[in-house]
Amino acid sequence: MDWAASNLPHTKPNTSPLSSGPTANVHLDAKLQRELARLDDGVPFNPKARYLHHTWAQTFFSRPELYFQPSTVPELQKIVTLARRCRKRLCVTGFGHSPSDLTCTSSWLINLDNLSQVLEMDVDNTPGLVRFQAGRSLHNLNLALAEHGYTLPNLGSIDVQSVAGVISTGTHGSSLRHGLVSESITSLTILLSNSQLVTCSATKNPQLFRAGLLSLGSLGIIVEITLQAVPDFNVSWSQSLQSLSSVLESWDKDLWTQKEFTRVWWLPYLHRAVVWRGYKTDSPPRPPNTSFYGGSFGYYVYHNLLYLSNMFPRILPWIEWFVFGMQYGFKPGTFVTSAVQPAREGLLMDCLYSQFVNEWALPLSKGREAITRLSAWINHDEETARIPVSSKGIWVHCPIEVRVTHTSPHVPNASKVRPYLDPTVPDGPTLYLNATLYRPYGRDPPCHERYYEAFEYLMHELGGRPHWAKNFAYASSEQIGAMYGQDMVEFLKVRDESDPDGMFLGEWHKRTLPLNITSKQGQDVKARPKYRLMEEEVRRSKKGLGWGFGDGLLWEGRRVGDLTTEDDDSDEDDSSSDENLKTGRNDTPSPPATTTSEESFDYMAKGEASVYAEKEG
Repeated sequence: MDWAASNLPHTKPNTSPLSSGPTANVHLDAKLQRELARLDDGVPFNPKARYLHHTWAQTFFSRPELYFQPSTVPELQKIVTLARRCRKRLCVTGFGHSPSDLTCTSSWLINLDNLSQVLEMDVDNTPGLVRFQAGRSLHNLNLALAEHGYTLPNLGSIDVQSVAGVISTGTHGSSLRHGLVSESITSLTILLSNSQLVTCSATKNPQLFRAGLLSLGSLGIIVEITLQAVPDFNVSWSQSLQSLSSVLESWDKDLWTQKEFTRVWWLPYLHRAVVWRGYKTDSPPRPPNTSFYGGSFGYYVYHNLLYLSNMFPRILPWIEWFVFGMQYGFKPGTFVTSAVQPAREGLLMDCLYSQFVNEWALPLSKGREAITRLSAWINHDEETARIPVSSKGIWVHCPIEVRVTHTSPHVPNASKVRPYLDPTVPDGPTLYLNATLYRPYGRDPPCHERYYEAFEYLMHELGGRPHWAKNFAYASSEQIGAMYGQDMVEFLKVRDESDPDGMFLGEWHKRTLPLNITSKQGQDVKARPKYRLMEEEVRRSKKGLGWGFGDGLLWEGRRVGDLTTEDDDSDEDDSSSDENLKTGRNDTPSPPATTTSEESFDYMAKGEASVYAEKEG
């Protein structure tokens, strides 16, 4: 199946051929050429120009100045060194599955797909403990693990994302026996803005580890991961249509505990839900039943009906009845889909079409109220909904995805820590409610702004927190800061120590996190940007993409430091580190200045660097 709307063009990653030698076919500005000449030309530097980046859903596009796909860590270190000396913001992207502008940049964009080797199995003679480069996808990691009889213990809906991207945004599955996917990770190696490599774990640099397990790409570049896998297993699963009333009646009984893995797709106009349950089994694999939109005919019928609903939204209740009746039966309990599959396949689902997603985590105990009130709003019963946003004329897509996790101390956690920015409930089970809106053939549904405003109002009132990778838009940075309290304070402290100039910060971070973005040198000195490498948005527009890109937006940005009269493009403190890179010495660049004591900043210590330094001979 197509991962995005089938009529949207597949962008050409690079319209200029790759150079056979360093940067032979890409124009570089004079300063970059000068700094490049100071470094070892034995380490490749192969940027691409005229690259058009987009999210998986093609909701956002951007044109980075330069695009990189390094194959070695020294290459990556060289990019970071040059970015620091040339005062460039760096943004790292994987599959781009987040539909927000999180990975948009007009500066330098790095993709880690070529940094994807499995480095070691059974690390320290621990069965299933694997060390690998962070650009490897979940899919390819699971294939490598399967060769040794292991698998990941839990997955989200898809497995095409890089593992670094998965943990950076808090990806989760649906089980009260599991939390975030990152709970399987026992250590990280992160490349910081001073070109230094730092390893962290629950016992080594634990503050950096807690920040790195959900970093939003704002600390540095995750280059290596150590993860605890489990023995490979099959999942026996089944799904069937049930009434919404029966789902709510069993909510606090056994809905979420009958089987290890459970998820629900709620159909708001039919007042029904599809309940999917899976459990580990020794039974041999058995393929799933043929389904309506699992085949080409049903897939395109559904897609075109959604496209028609953009012009005639009132037909959406009928589409829900027809499509999900064809898929699961027109009466509850009349049709059951089942299969036995390896966990790496059985825990996944087909995301179908380009989409907006707005998902929030809230206490599981609030679930029945959340569904009852949102159902009332969708069905235009505003008195029951008690949401101060009008639902008049609003018709929405289905299903609404309902999933659960549990991250309390009673649930096994190989990482042994809780990320600072973990959105789940710290002392009980968590409900994830995901309001999905499809974008048929790349066209935005007319309801999305008001629907999401109402949805977010309800989620916030019920004590929810947004999933970091989704399309939340109505929570301010101050509100988000209040949701996390001291954990947010500690995260930002580690972030500022790791990247004091904001090399890894963009508009999304500026808009979402409660950053202190200005600093003063004295009472009589005008405030200036604290993060002078941070990138801010200049504009977003449908213009500039040309015909055929649907309602996707072209994002454009500029460095915050470009607005100041002070030109800080010279960094003499880097001269020693540049010379080290050029000569191949195994020395370490000096850590950036910080107001934090040396004791609390041990992960920037000199001995941690140059883990990957290439040695002659």
